[in-house]
Amino acid sequence: MSTRAITEAAATAAATAAAPLSLCSREPHVPADRLVAEMVPPPRFDSVRFDTYIPDPNQPSQIEAVKILGDFAEGLGGAHATGEGKRRWFSRSPKKAAAPAGPRGVYLDGGYGVGKTHLLASLWHATPAEPSLKAFGTFVELTNLVGALGFQQTVQTLSGHRLLCIDEFELDDPGDTVLVSSLLSRLVEHGVALAATSNTLPGKLGEGRFAAADFLREIQGLSAHFRPLRIDGEDYRHRGLPEAPAPYAEEIVTKAAYATPGASLDDFPQLLEHLARVHPSRYGALTDDLTAVCLTDVRPVPDQSTALRLVVLADRLYDREIPVLASGLPFDRLFSDEMLNGGYKKKYFRAISRLTALARDAKGLVAQ
Repeated sequence: MSTRAITEAAATAAATAAAPLSLCSREPHVPADRLVAEMVPPPRFDSVRFDTYIPDPNQPSQIEAVKILGDFAEGLGGAHATGEGKRRWFSRSPKKAAAPAGPRGVYLDGGYGVGKTHLLASLWHATPAEPSLKAFGTFVELTNLVGALGFQQTVQTLSGHRLLCIDEFELDDPGDTVLVSSLLSRLVEHGVALAATSNTLPGKLGEGRFAAADFLREIQGLSAHFRPLRIDGEDYRHRGLPEAPAPYAEEIVTKAAYATPGASLDDFPQLLEHLARVHPSRYGALTDDLTAVCLTDVRPVPDQSTALRLVVLADRLYDREIPVLASGLPFDRLFSDEMLNGGYKKKYFRAISRLTALARDAKGLVAQ
């Protein structure tokens, strides 16, 4: 049975249901003020707190991390970061305006799925300040914010914050290295405390992606802002859980899309082409109001640029807890061996882990 016949049959069977949405038909415009307003923990982490983080009893570093971050949050209490609060946390004399030496933040280093983002979001929630004085975003979202506002306006916008949380901190190119080094240095001068998560120690950022040695000063400058906090453990998304479900037949995916209000249905290769026409800063808006994403004909991504765009989309879908139902190849075959052994391998493994979790979430979309 041809793909066209399958799709038409599914549509006929679900004639009373609304046609599914399409990511490929969306080209959202995201104003700069929305980018700023959305710098809060994603919906998946709305309710997380330190006391909802369950440390692995076999991993003392997880228990220690909760205590250190709790103390860090408590130390950020008081007045605005540029006033009394700044002096309290950094122990500065009221008469001195210069920023103190030494690390200004914490840097959560660990493997995939050990709960780093849970802890980072818990820190944001625990910090005693209004949401408008705290910012939370991924590294990509931070660089996109600079692109939307400009460097000086970004500094001005964030310099009044008490805390900036940066999830998935990573340097992919020399431009990002210089940009982020300059931005964080300026924010630290204004008394903004920093917290970040990554799978790479701060002194090792950029390795395997570009000539990091040529930007050693910037990388060392970034490293100096943070106190590394190692978090050991196994990927909780696979801890005690069944294997990811195998992809479904295209007919099943299509029927599920028609039967699920608010679901989208797209051909995977066409979606990859569409992502090239939408700036990654808009991928979150691309998924607005979706209840599920249904994909047909999943196949390996053709090149690294496409793969990196898919990583960003996977992050946004995971943040918003949008299940993904797919036909074709399983998600652990999206990236070639060369990609999984190259400089961006940590990004690709994270995407596989997150898409696998969303594929498990999608099992309920299939009629029993």
